[in-house]
Amino acid sequence: MEQQEIRFGEFVRVMTVQHNEVSFNDLAPKPKVGPDGQIPPAKQEKLQVTAKDIYRILGPYTSIRFVEQAKAVIPLAIYLVAFQIIVLRQGVVDSAIIAGGLVAVMLGLMLFMEGLKLGLMPFGEAMGNSLPVKSPLPVVLFITFLLGVGVTFAEPAIGALKEAGKIVAVDRAPYLYAILNDYSGYLVLLVGGGVGVAAILGTLRFVYDWSLKPLIYASLIPVLAITAYIGLFEPQLATIIGLAWDCGAVTTGPVTVPLVLSLGIGVAASVGRGSSSLSGFGIVTLASLFPILGALILGLFISHTTSVEEIIAMANQASAGATGAVVSEWDKILEAIIGAARAIIPLVLFLLVVLKIVLREKIRNAGIITYGIILAVTGMAVFNVGLMYGLAKLGDQSGSLVPAAFTQIEAVAESPLYWTGAGILISLAFAFFLGFGATMAEPALNALGMTVQNLTNGAFRKSMLMYSVSFGVGLGITVGVSKLVFDYPLFYVLIPGYLILLVVTHFSTEEFVNVGWDSAGVTTGPVTVPLVLSMGLGFGNATKVIEGFGILSMASLFPILSVLIMGLYVKHTAKKRAKEGGQNHDGPTDWAKL
Repeated sequence: MEQQEIRFGEFVRVMTVQHNEVSFNDLAPKPKVGPDGQIPPAKQEKLQVTAKDIYRILGPYTSIRFVEQAKAVIPLAIYLVAFQIIVLRQGVVDSAIIAGGLVAVMLGLMLFMEGLKLGLMPFGEAMGNSLPVKSPLPVVLFITFLLGVGVTFAEPAIGALKEAGKIVAVDRAPYLYAILNDYSGYLVLLVGGGVGVAAILGTLRFVYDWSLKPLIYASLIPVLAITAYIGLFEPQLATIIGLAWDCGAVTTGPVTVPLVLSLGIGVAASVGRGSSSLSGFGIVTLASLFPILGALILGLFISHTTSVEEIIAMANQASAGATGAVVSEWDKILEAIIGAARAIIPLVLFLLVVLKIVLREKIRNAGIITYGIILAVTGMAVFNVGLMYGLAKLGDQSGSLVPAAFTQIEAVAESPLYWTGAGILISLAFAFFLGFGATMAEPALNALGMTVQNLTNGAFRKSMLMYSVSFGVGLGITVGVSKLVFDYPLFYVLIPGYLILLVVTHFSTEEFVNVGWDSAGVTTGPVTVPLVLSMGLGFGNATKVIEGFGILSMASLFPILSVLIMGLYVKHTAKKRAKEGGQNHDGPTDWAKL
């Protein structure tokens, strides 16, 4: 069809001249006057909604959100099952239960993320906007600290960490057993305290526009020093190093990051600081470093107050007292539901008290917020059940069978399935593609990549960030699995790796330091953490390694390194382009000119 061009002036003239006006009064029915001469109030008929109407309304809404979670879970499940059947030539035990658990994980995450957005995020945004205006800075920082502690208890991955303590052998790793069983409440509390301190420093950084680099140096160097001390001089305590560093990965999940960030960015917006387009990043980094310090300090405290003999005696006494006590599956499910309520409801009450008493703010859209909180509690309960019967079960089963590729294990009669060198290569390749695929499927990484691409005006493309982070996670999980294969101390890799990272950080620009260090947080989502954690523990048990922790810490180290190296490349390319264009490229990066 041939298009005809019309001048805008003619269009306006025709539209204003050739039209008829009809009064609404002529269209509305005339009101009837009652016997008393007054117009009776109109009775609004109750809206009739059928089940078909409900399906048509909620169908597209829920399907999109369910598909988001399915994209992260189903490909990983297919990969693990296919590897187990094709490469390891082993069937999947309890496949129906695992399938039901995976569906529960997807459904629970869908409900939890929607509830988080509707029920918890409005609190964080309201606090971020009102708290700096109505309260002095010390009150802001105190509430920020309490919020950091509270959100840690509400993290879905914390449950996976607690579950891991049940399979640690007390005679092989007594201090690791003690910190995950006898002191698990203190561990979560100290990890939460670390997140709270990180939230305070992140908020102060937003307020005063501090550089992230000095904060990284000041927090990372003591952590590395304590790690080296424990690894070199406390051999019995060295088993907690992997757990402590994994705690940093567990804390940066879907609850902590958005709530703490919304508060910090709200404070930053109220004071108007921030010299760079990427200065809003960086708070997630601190939230992953301070929990490590808290876990290490707790380990040192336990080692200096409790002997190995006392820990083993307490464990034997507890197991003897539990003999004959059978915990039914319904009891486990009920415990998961109660755990979800304990994690979220206290956090909601704290946020409510701050808004009503401290800020004296009205709760807008109370009905929607209540609905969101119910969704969040329900979603976490369903997710906990799915974690128990789906992700953790599948990860532990796959991890415990992979060593059959290169060594003899009881579960596989014909093991080893391949000669040693080929079997080890197969196991390491399995780990790499598991990490790479799991990270590429993380919705948070996609969102971070788009944000960075927009803020850098396309200089750092989304695909560059996603592939560099995913490659880093794949490489990190491969190194973590190699630690389980060759049974070398984790700090042999951790300390040199982070020292190299500090050097690369020194030569990187502030913008890419912010993005690179935060990118490790998006790789440890609610699907990746329990899956990789259970896989590592299952792998470690099969290879008779003392403990299977530490893979998540490697999955945090290498993405930062890969992103910073990519950032140096992008910076070099930008300088070269600016030099060719005759521009002076000294000082902070002006992405709009590139």
